[in-house]
Parts: sequence; C-alpha cells; structure tokens
Amino acid sequence: MTAALYPCTITHIRTSPRRYALRHRTYLWLIDPDRPPRLPRALRPLAGFDARDHFGGTAPTVRAGLTRFLRSRGVELGDGAVTMLTQARVFGHVFNPLTVYWCHRPDGTPLCVVAEVHNTYRERHCYLLRPDAADRAVTAKDFYVSPFFPVDGAYRMRLPEPGAALNLTVRLERQGGSPFTATVRGVRRPGTPAQLLRLALRHPLSTAVVSAAIRLHGVRLYLRRLPVQPRPRHHTQEGMQ
Repeated sequence: MTAALYPCTITHIRTSPRRYALRHRTYLWLIDPDRPPRLPRALRPLAGFDARDHFGGTAPTVRAGLTRFLRSRGVELGDGAVTMLTQARVFGHVFNPLTVYWCHRPDGTPLCVVAEVHNTYRERHCYLLRPDAADRAVTAKDFYVSPFFPVDGAYRMRLPEPGAALNLTVRLERQGGSPFTATVRGVRRPGTPAQLLRLALRHPLSTAVVSAAIRLHGVRLYLRRLPVQPRPRHHTQEGMQ
C-alpha cells in the first residue's frame, strides 16, 4: 500500500455524570508497518515510526510485536498484509491514544482488527476484535483510560478500514446507557513530503499538543467536580512483554 495522511477531527462527547464535549484537529498516518514512508532527511523529525512505541516495546519491528500479540491469542497472521492507523513521532515525541491495525489473510480477506490503547500513565492495552460485515465489534472494557470512568462496561466500535474517508466510532456502554462516545473523521491525502510539511505547519508539535490537551480537559473535568475513579493495578497482557 501507499502511505496516506488523514487530516482529521477527533470528537469526545460525555453525557454522564456531566455533559462535556471536546473537539480536536490533528492528522494521522495510514501505513504498512513493514514499509513505513521514506522521507527526505530534513523531514524525518516530523514522522518517526518506532517499534518501541507499540505492543510491549521490545520487538524488533512493529510487525513482530503484532505477530507476537496475535500468536499469544491463537491467531496466525502469516504473510497477510497489515494497515496501521497511528500518530508518528514528531521531534522524538509521540502519544497514541488509539492505534488501529487491520490484519488480512494472505488472500486479502479480513482476519481481525487490533485496537491498541495508551493512557496518560504510560500503560498500554490491546483489544483483539472480530468485526462483522458492517465493521462493528463489541468488547469488554479491560483498561483504565479516563480517571472519571471505572474499568467496567463494554466498548461498541465501528472501525471500517480507511479509504477515501476515515470514519471511526468508539462508544462506551455501561449499565444505564452510553456515557461516552469518541469519533474520528477525516479525508485521505497522499503521504507525500509536501503534504506532511503542510500539515505539520498547520498542526505544529501535533503529538505533544494531543498529550497536553488530554491533560487540560482532565483538569477542567476535575474542576467541575467529576468524581475520580481509583486506578487499578495494570497487568501486562500475554504477548505484550
């Protein structure tokens, strides 16, 4: 595949215990992790793809980390293609709230989807998903992300593999309703040096801004007296060492 860029809008809507919404503009990469884009030397600080940022951070490549995770769950990727939606390192910094991997069998048919989640406590967790024909999947929530929600309930996701458009939805469902919904909407652009430079100038230090924005909104919610939920001890998943 040819690498692509998606200038996009990320929206979070909370409806409980207080209504709160945020909207953030940034850009994401869609790449083949085996063949990340080759950029001119001057632009390489704007887009780095490092295996240390994914899975256990100890595999030699992103693909190797993905393969190890899947194998620990009885899934063999083999020579199947993978597409990866992620944020790249920008001047050595990255924070990826969500990275998505669309995994295919060698014949090109869908095999599974992996949703890799990072929180602001330097922890990570992967969800192995089996979407239906409409790209919908449901999984139990097993990871502490927001300090204002406990680790319970389930995620209902719609994760179609991006094409001309990027259109992802993640909805948290708890007893009594759906208190949180996140969406990612964007339009495909070529992953060229010129396009990268244009987006980097429009969204300077994009990964640091995402990290800071999450913390800022957390402070705002705290000041609105949202109760903070205890953070349970995080246990490393099998295949994420």
